[in-house]
Amino acid sequence: MDSCRIPANASKCSGNTMECFMVLSTQAQKISIGILCGLFGTMCVFENSLVLYLIFSSPGIRKKPSYLFIGSLALADILASIIFVCSFVNFHVFNEAGFSKEVFLLQLGGVNTSFSASLSSLLLTALDRYLSISRPSEYKLLMTRKRAWTALGVLWLTCATIACLPLLGWNCCVLDSSCSELFPFVDDNYLSGWLCFVVVLLGCIIYAYAHVLWRARQHVAYMEKHQAQVGKQNTRMRMDVMLAKTLVMVLAVLVLCWSPVLVLMIYSVFSRLSDHLRKVFAFCSTLCLLNSMVNPIIYALRSKELFSSLRRVFSHFRRQLKAAEESPEAESTHKSSVIETVCEDTHTV
Repeated sequence: MDSCRIPANASKCSGNTMECFMVLSTQAQKISIGILCGLFGTMCVFENSLVLYLIFSSPGIRKKPSYLFIGSLALADILASIIFVCSFVNFHVFNEAGFSKEVFLLQLGGVNTSFSASLSSLLLTALDRYLSISRPSEYKLLMTRKRAWTALGVLWLTCATIACLPLLGWNCCVLDSSCSELFPFVDDNYLSGWLCFVVVLLGCIIYAYAHVLWRARQHVAYMEKHQAQVGKQNTRMRMDVMLAKTLVMVLAVLVLCWSPVLVLMIYSVFSRLSDHLRKVFAFCSTLCLLNSMVNPIIYALRSKELFSSLRRVFSHFRRQLKAAEESPEAESTHKSSVIETVCEDTHTV
């Protein structure tokens, strides 16, 4: 493996460089990565697809900007899971290195776009909750559906542009600069810039949620003090507090799952990684899938509207199954009665 180490301040862009990044050396490691990616990826796609269905199949839910942002988060997690699992397993498990630099950077751009859009969607959701709690009387005027869709459009366009910069020329092959030890063809300066972008996103999310939690605590104290005053305002406050707590749980899971990957990325910028740390990075990357898998579970447990919609879907599905099971029995009973009638008529004749 030492022959494949990327020299400091040197560019390595030949075709055999791809093999230097295949750090899983044993069959057990490859099987473990394959199982983790298959399990997390499948569950992530299923759960987030269900979240999207619940949101956009309910007119009352899909009209709310809050759930448009959650839908964007679910869509980003679906795309990230599909692209990440396919490219990651193909590269690390099956050791497929026959594709070109452009194809690899395109796959990497897709993964970066999806994960960046996931973080950005959380930021928009945090800002939405911030406005809802800090300025409730003006919330509907400030956060309209048109503005929500515009914000989502800008979000996805920005994330796609930043993620595609290596494909457009910001890579160590074109610039003849130092390559990353974690990603083939990726310039160290670009990786530093992308890390700064992600850290800024996380910082803004944490700041917004800190303010949301502070206001939520104020609302809880207010409701405890004025329990006799029951009305729409208190109901709205309870919904805001519930959703704020839900999104803080999402943020906590996000930080726990992304911290190991980000720490190793930052460390790789300033110091050389050992073979062991590069293997650790490969396994820690699957935690990003775990984050995408856990988010929908938190929605189902914490969001009363989504949970009610989920129960309606299950109830409708059970009724259909029951009708399908009873249909053949009813048809058989009908045929039996017809045969008995014919036999009685024949006997009479």
